Amino acid sequence: MTLSTETGRTPSHAAHKSGTLSPREQGVLWDVEEHFWTSGADNARATTANNAVMIFSYPPGILQGDQIWTHLRQRTGWRSVVMAERRVMRCGDIAILTYRVSAEKADVPILEALCASTYLRDEDRWLRISHQQTAVT
Repeated sequence: MTLSTETGRTPSHAAHKSGTLSPREQGVLWDVEEHFWTSGADNARATTANNAVMIFSYPPGILQGDQIWTHLRQRTGWRSVVMAERRVMRCGDIAILTYRVSAEKADVPILEALCASTYLRDEDRWLRISHQQTAVT
């Protein structure tokens, strides 16, 4: 590996060329993310890559691929979701959504969490490749 001895310059690799999405693309991704919470496991699976990774409070912890759907089948379908403190970052074909969620459904305490979902632009659609939740206590 070769290191530059120049100072004051930002490296030109792709990670330093990040930006944001158009308002239309942001709207599409935020709609997909909201439906991830409210439309059930089948909808969530349709918008998620096959070998995606999701991280939840333990248990279940870190899940990947089919493990996700065993867990989510019982834990989706929130009746209301409020996403605050929304942020979007894009780097090439990858977009990251971060937000604070307040979600509720019958017979379950309201979930308050900080979340991050990473999407990959695959052909003409965005697919979730990771999702992470940190409970706010």
